[in-house]
Amino acid sequence: MAPPDAAPAPAAPGMTPADAADAARLVAFGLQPKLLPARDVEYAELLRRHRDEPAFARLTDAVAAGLGLIVLEVSTRAGMAVTAAEDSVFAVRMGDYARRAATDRFLHGLAHLAVAALAFPRPEDLADDGYIGRVTVNGVDAFVRQACRRLEERAEEQGENTDPTTGAPGLESAWRVYARRSATGATKDARRLAGSTTGIVGKAAAFLVDSGFLQRTGDESGGTYRTTARYQLQVRDMAASAAMAELLELGVVPVSDGGATLLPPDESDDLDLVADAGLPFHS
Repeated sequence: MAPPDAAPAPAAPGMTPADAADAARLVAFGLQPKLLPARDVEYAELLRRHRDEPAFARLTDAVAAGLGLIVLEVSTRAGMAVTAAEDSVFAVRMGDYARRAATDRFLHGLAHLAVAALAFPRPEDLADDGYIGRVTVNGVDAFVRQACRRLEERAEEQGENTDPTTGAPGLESAWRVYARRSATGATKDARRLAGSTTGIVGKAAAFLVDSGFLQRTGDESGGTYRTTARYQLQVRDMAASAAMAELLELGVVPVSDGGATLLPPDESDDLDLVADAGLPFHS
């Protein structure tokens, strides 16, 4: 046991309590996803310190880890980009995000997965720091409905049950529920119903805007959006997930050629897509 008058050990060699406060301040900046380093002098200076001072970088990373945050990147491009570990107090639970029936939570998750797949359909898109993906609400909904048809056809080919027990929606796969849900629906004043599939996609897009992952660029096709550097880092982190891989392997989005866009549906497909879907084009 150290004597009572012993000085506390520094958090890192040469670091002081003031440095620890600066490190915590940098992490706090990272938790404000819409804040850009180019617009805040203090933020930019702390990023410079993280780049140029290894001890300060280690201290900052330790502060983030202590808060249950995973550092994805620290740069002038993305700022202090962090994501929350599952046990972090900052983690967003799907149950908190979509407080509706259990099946609707699956639909909200499917919408987020589809936005990511459409925003970065090819591995090279994720690898290119300068790439900007573009998506629309109606385009995402059309894409999911096309994917639903592909999954239904696969299930039929494999002899799987495509008509689950009535009254037991928990046994249905998310794609079955999505395909049966109204694409739009509307209130008497023409507002989009929150429980419609475009309403669900719209909520997902709005959440991603609030999280600094997307920027709204217009109102066409239910809402148009472009990706940010933070979102690219986030999708890189989830790209190896089984759900993401399965969605891309459906062949709805090409992942190898250089002209990525949604593959057009077969003329025989009766997909009941949203009118004027505004499917996004990736260049």
